[in-house]
Amino acid sequence: MRIAITGSTGLIGTAVSQRLAAAGHQIIRVVRRPVAQGEDAIFWRPDRGEIDRSGLTGLDAVVHLAAENIASGRWTAARRKALCDSRVKGTRLLSEAIAGAANGPRILLSASAIGYYGDRGDETLDESCAPGSGFLADVCREWEAAARPAQEAGLRVVWMRFGVVLDAQGGALKKMLPIFRLGLGGCLGSGRQHVSWVSRDDAAGAVAHLLERGDLSGPFNVTAPNPVTNADFTRALARTLRRPALFSVPAFALRVALGPMADEVLLASVRAIPARLLQSGFEFRYPRIESALSVGDG
Repeated sequence: MRIAITGSTGLIGTAVSQRLAAAGHQIIRVVRRPVAQGEDAIFWRPDRGEIDRSGLTGLDAVVHLAAENIASGRWTAARRKALCDSRVKGTRLLSEAIAGAANGPRILLSASAIGYYGDRGDETLDESCAPGSGFLADVCREWEAAARPAQEAGLRVVWMRFGVVLDAQGGALKKMLPIFRLGLGGCLGSGRQHVSWVSRDDAAGAVAHLLERGDLSGPFNVTAPNPVTNADFTRALARTLRRPALFSVPAFALRVALGPMADEVLLASVRAIPARLLQSGFEFRYPRIESALSVGDG
């Protein structure tokens, strides 16, 4: 297949691009810079509503992963708008463009997140559960709704609700490792909040699975089948690195440092399970946190 990918240089996008290319698919990157003649790339500027629609002709599928990092700074009013716009405006632009493309792609896999469910305590959450409340839940609802033009045009649309993607070379885990290697790691708040995680390898594998299975559409939780509490995660990472984890960061300190982002990103409890992925036959290479945290002690 000829597959266009937005966010192809990100943590997930890099792994997805490599996996799909290794499987023999042709990868066309959707980029914000000028595209050289003959390059396998499509220009777009979602913040300006610009996309090279001619580049969509002849594509089989689009994997849409591009979005601003939700945890890259305090949630000022301007930052909230940027986080929402990067998801909603980009998805709507892409969805409308491919819906109207002549001989365009018939498959859209669009990123979303388990923030869709909000802070739900110990409740087990599968794809049939209603959305929650809060800023992230609101953003995720709008994010997913922005792909409806493609769905209404008859495309197969999949919403991928990613959990915390774990990889030693990037994302949240990369930031944690130096602290834990110094023996300074610990729980966040009470540590009782559930963390729905997935290894980067399994995240990329799930994208490939959802792309290649023509009978699958709608929302899918891209999370490992065994979510853990923050306390369990902390203990597992400390054991993997053979370091103590004796400290904890009080919830009030996180709120002072990060504002509302602390409650929705670090302290919220989301116990999501990949019910539909498992039902479809997808097999996780790293179903348990201990195997996913095989990062060594270097």
